[in-house]
Amino acid sequence: MRKIMRAAEFQSIVVLTGAGISAESGVPTFRGPDGLWEGHRVEDVATPQAFRRDPVLVQAFYDARRAALARVAPNAAHAALARLDAQWPGDLLVVTQNVDDLHERAGARRMVHMHGELKSALCLACGERQTAPDTLSDGPACIRCEARRLRPDIVWFGEMPYHMDRIETALAACDLFVSIGTSGAVYPAAGFVQGARHAGARTLEINLDRSEGTHFFDEARHGRAGELVPLWVDALLKR
Repeated sequence: MRKIMRAAEFQSIVVLTGAGISAESGVPTFRGPDGLWEGHRVEDVATPQAFRRDPVLVQAFYDARRAALARVAPNAAHAALARLDAQWPGDLLVVTQNVDDLHERAGARRMVHMHGELKSALCLACGERQTAPDTLSDGPACIRCEARRLRPDIVWFGEMPYHMDRIETALAACDLFVSIGTSGAVYPAAGFVQGARHAGARTLEINLDRSEGTHFFDEARHGRAGELVPLWVDALLKR
């Protein structure tokens, strides 16, 4: 693989993060080795059909995930990306597939959640997004229209990811694309590296092991994100 060029040659960076970066903080990955997510089939808790079929189960599942956030904290990889956000003088967009708030708690600001956020609720009556209360299971009212039709503001299978226009614009303009802790299996995120390469960007994968998309990257560094991401950020900021 081609080695990433000197940091001084980069001006615009897009970083994609996935479940691997939060797994080191104790956040369960989306699909475990048994194909389940926290003991549930993904089809039973992560589709619009599941919500229509059994809203009590789905609301309880995400209430539990929301409560679990209090038991985890950002790790060294989150902290390093927050430092990059604060100190990088050029353009930067951190795109996360994760629905936790660990990037924000570490201090990142130039970022988007393409799959939604556990701490956000969406009103099915008026479309208002609002901070989710601790529990949605008891049917709280929307702060805008007062309808009791709030759902988790999560992008489920069959729904369009958020912020795609902004992401595609950033990918087309970046000269460095970095993927951290992603499987390379879930689209559209799995296709970001090819879009960035087509636009002329250099590409770097940082992942625990080879992903399904490793062969698309100019360079791959395999190991713990908590160790490799701070090293990469240190080198980039010392350009």
